[in-house]
This record gives sequence, C-alpha cells and structure tokens, in this order.
Amino acid sequence: MARLRSARARFDDRLTLVDHLDELRNRLIVALLALGVAFALCFWQNPLLLDIANDPLPADTPVPITFGVTEPFFTTVEVSAYGAMILALPVVLYQLYAFVLPAFSPQERRTITPFLIAMPILFIVGVAFAYFVVMPVAVKFLLNFNDAEFDINVRARDYYSFFGLMLMAMGILFQIPIAILSVTRLGIVPPEWFVENRRYAIFIIAVVSAAAPGGDPVSMFMIMIPLLLLYEGSIAVAKRFGRPREESLSTEVSPGEAG
Repeated sequence: MARLRSARARFDDRLTLVDHLDELRNRLIVALLALGVAFALCFWQNPLLLDIANDPLPADTPVPITFGVTEPFFTTVEVSAYGAMILALPVVLYQLYAFVLPAFSPQERRTITPFLIAMPILFIVGVAFAYFVVMPVAVKFLLNFNDAEFDINVRARDYYSFFGLMLMAMGILFQIPIAILSVTRLGIVPPEWFVENRRYAIFIIAVVSAAAPGGDPVSMFMIMIPLLLLYEGSIAVAKRFGRPREESLSTEVSPGEAG
C-alpha cells in the first residue's frame, strides 16, 4: 500500500500525472478520515446536536415527531452528517489548499493564501448568522402562518433537513467576498466590472435567496440582505486592496539599466 504523502509539493517540483493522482488520492483519504471522525463524534453526541437544532423552534412547540420505525435512526444519521460536514470543513479545505497551492507561483501564493485562510472563517460566520438570525425568524413565521386553519406539528425529518441545508447554504453563500477579492486580486477582472454588473448581481442574489431552503418571503429577505451587504462591501474592499500589486521599479530595472 502506498504511503501517504506528508510533505506538500512545491511550485518547482516536476510531478507526473501518476504523482498528481497519488497526491489527490492521499488528500481525499485524509479528508474522508476527517469526515469519518467528525461523524462518529456527532453521532456519539447526537442528543446534544439535536438539542442545538431544536433551539430555534418556539418555546411552546413540541419536539419534532416521527412517523416510521426507521425514521428516528435515519434522521439522527442525517443530523450527524450535517454536523460532521461543518466540523470537518477546516481539514477538508486545508487538503484542497495543500493540493492546489503548488500550481501557483510564490507571488500568486502570497496573494491567494489569506483568502484561503478566510474561507472557513466566513463559512462559520455564515452558519452562525443562519442559526442565530435566520432560523428563529423564519421558523416563527412559517409555524405561525395561517396557524388557525391547521393542526401544526413539526416532522423531524423535514425540520432537520431544512435546518441543516439552511446552515450549509448560508456558510457557502458567505464565500462571496472570497470569490470577488480573489478574481480582482489575481487580475482576472477589475473591481469596476462588479460595479457595472451590479443589477445582474442583485437579480442573481434574489434568485439564490428565493431558491434557498425555506423559500418563504421572510427567509428570502433575511438571506438577501446580508448577501447584498457582502457584495457591496466586497466591491469596496476590492477597490482598495483587490488590484494586483504593482512591481517596484527596483525589481523591474536591472542595475546595469539603472544608469
């Protein structure tokens, strides 16, 4: 059995296709091991995880109910899987970072490394925003909408799926600043491009917000507002820091040409 590669490849390494595939396999194994350990931890602590998931429900709402013999088990597995993906994300992102970074030159690496470090931070911020802000408001609205006409009970499978997808979606959507700053910092597009295409961005953000878990007007509004603020804030930061760094004259002009 091939030994896991412990050292990250360097920019000037000359690797064959087999070496790249071997590197990719090793990174995938480590990422899957991290997910497995995180899943085992979440499944072991599933009562705590379910209590955390139930917290956004109104205080007078009974605990979610199930309708089948196997539903409690598979619902617990689903909740544990969502928790594992959130916990293991830093390790998974690092493996991705370690695999793709050798493809960049040292200068490009210095440019993109801060963004790669910020990815898990923004993901956690997005998850926290969904948990503490979006979920309580959205759940309260949905459970109280036309409640006089229905005998409302919360089904465990549906609620926990909604809960997990909402947290994951917000964590991913909060990567907007990373995408904007990366493409501007690398010189792919200028910051002005995002200003000129703002109307299209607003439309796309509205569509994404409507397609997010929930789909109700309150959830759409709660998701759309921070995404618009992130978009506008990213443009402002990109104008200030996103332009490719200019090389100094001392590095462009050789000592013999200076005179």
